[in-house]
Amino acid sequence: MRAILNIPDDLVAKVQKMSGQKSKTKAIITAMQEYPRQKKIKELISLKGKIKIDYGWKKVCFLSF
Repeated sequence: MRAILNIPDDLVAKVQKMSGQKSKTKAIITAMQEYPRQKKIKELISLKGKIKIDYGWKKVCFLSF
Protein backbone atom coordinates (compact mmCIF):
# COMPACT_ATOMS: atom_id res chain seq x y z
CA MET A 1 0.00 0.00 0.00
CA ARG A 2 1.30 3.41 -0.85
CA ALA A 3 0.70 6.36 1.44
CA ILE A 4 1.91 9.91 1.70
CA LEU A 5 3.01 10.59 5.26
CA ASN A 6 4.69 13.52 6.96
CA ILE A 7 7.28 11.85 9.16
CA PRO A 8 10.11 13.97 10.54
CA ASP A 9 13.41 13.20 8.81
CA ASP A 10 15.29 12.93 12.09
CA LEU A 11 12.83 10.31 13.36
CA VAL A 12 13.16 8.22 10.20
CA ALA A 13 16.96 8.49 10.44
CA LYS A 14 16.83 7.36 14.08
CA VAL A 15 14.66 4.36 13.19
CA GLN A 16 16.98 3.48 10.31
CA LYS A 17 20.01 3.61 12.58
CA MET A 18 18.40 1.62 15.40
CA SER A 19 16.91 -1.03 13.10
CA GLY A 20 19.97 -1.36 10.90
CA GLN A 21 17.81 -0.99 7.79
CA LYS A 22 19.27 0.89 4.84
CA SER A 23 16.00 1.91 3.23
CA LYS A 24 13.44 4.18 4.83
CA THR A 25 10.61 1.85 3.85
CA LYS A 26 12.18 -1.20 5.49
CA ALA A 27 13.02 0.82 8.60
CA ILE A 28 9.42 2.01 8.96
CA ILE A 29 8.05 -1.49 8.33
CA THR A 30 10.41 -2.88 10.98
CA ALA A 31 9.29 -0.25 13.49
CA MET A 32 5.63 -0.87 12.73
CA GLN A 33 6.07 -4.63 13.19
CA GLU A 34 7.95 -4.13 16.44
CA TYR A 35 5.39 -1.81 18.06
CA PRO A 36 2.54 -4.38 18.37
CA ARG A 37 5.05 -7.01 19.50
CA GLN A 38 6.28 -4.77 22.32
CA LYS A 39 2.69 -3.95 23.36
CA LYS A 40 1.86 -7.68 23.56
CA ILE A 41 4.97 -8.32 25.66
CA LYS A 42 3.94 -5.56 28.08
CA GLU A 43 0.42 -7.03 28.31
CA LEU A 44 1.82 -10.46 29.09
CA ILE A 45 4.21 -9.07 31.70
CA SER A 46 1.31 -7.23 33.35
CA LEU A 47 -0.42 -10.61 33.85
CA LYS A 48 2.47 -11.89 35.98
CA GLY A 49 1.09 -13.18 39.25
CA LYS A 50 -2.54 -12.85 38.12
CA ILE A 51 -2.86 -16.22 36.41
CA LYS A 52 -2.20 -19.52 38.15
CA ILE A 53 -1.00 -22.29 35.89
CA ASP A 54 -0.52 -25.75 37.36
CA TYR A 55 1.37 -27.35 34.52
CA GLY A 56 3.23 -30.11 36.31
CA TRP A 57 6.43 -29.49 34.37
CA LYS A 58 8.46 -31.79 36.63
CA LYS A 59 6.38 -34.80 35.59
CA VAL A 60 6.65 -33.90 31.91
CA CYS A 61 10.41 -33.31 32.05
CA PHE A 62 11.23 -36.47 33.95
CA LEU A 63 8.91 -38.73 31.94
CA SER A 64 10.42 -37.69 28.61
CA PHE A 65 13.91 -38.97 29.50
